[in-house]
Amino acid sequence: MARPTYRIAPSILSADFARLGEEVRSVIDAGADWIHFDVMDNHYVPNLTFGPMVCQALRKHSVTADGRKVPIDVHLMVQPVDALAQAFAKSGADIVTFHPDASTHVDRTLQLIKAEGCQAGLVFNPAAPIDVLEWVLDKVDVVLLMSVNPGFGGQSFIDSALRKCERVRKLIESSGRDIRLEVDGGIKVDNIRRVADAGADTFVAGSAIFGQPDYKAVIDAMRAQLA
Repeated sequence: MARPTYRIAPSILSADFARLGEEVRSVIDAGADWIHFDVMDNHYVPNLTFGPMVCQALRKHSVTADGRKVPIDVHLMVQPVDALAQAFAKSGADIVTFHPDASTHVDRTLQLIKAEGCQAGLVFNPAAPIDVLEWVLDKVDVVLLMSVNPGFGGQSFIDSALRKCERVRKLIESSGRDIRLEVDGGIKVDNIRRVADAGADTFVAGSAIFGQPDYKAVIDAMRAQLA
């Protein structure tokens, strides 16, 4: 099966919160494919970030100069999941992913997200097993592998994520389904190629992009590594 097109998804967790709308427009102008939204509830993870109203407010900013809607990729680090998943879907999210250990009924949560017209996905922490995937692969559009522990931006990449990435890529290919394999945490210009070689096609980068003065230069450098 041909490898899908690579996607770069800047995480607004590392953006300037006082200028979020402007930051989203800037990073889209710089070439972002998706906008990644890290939702933390100070319960499942020790931090608190954005709610559905922020997603709704940013929806009108997440369009390209020629009017194309850039997908909003919402990663829920929350427990319980269902009500917030539906709220984000209604607030303009295009993709909603959650951690299986945060949902009482993973299959039902995936169905709820799909019923709202969104793509649905599962997220696996660095030390989490991927067994659940075997039972719900037919309902999943995205698999997101964490290459840092969830809760904070700016952490270093955990190398064991590469082995997990290889394993999930095999699962996806044997299913024959069009499922994106996304990796989040510590992605930089100097390691993005290794992550792609392990099977990932979608890359979340926060501080690596928003921590630099020229967003376009970073995204261009990442694409050069992927080329």
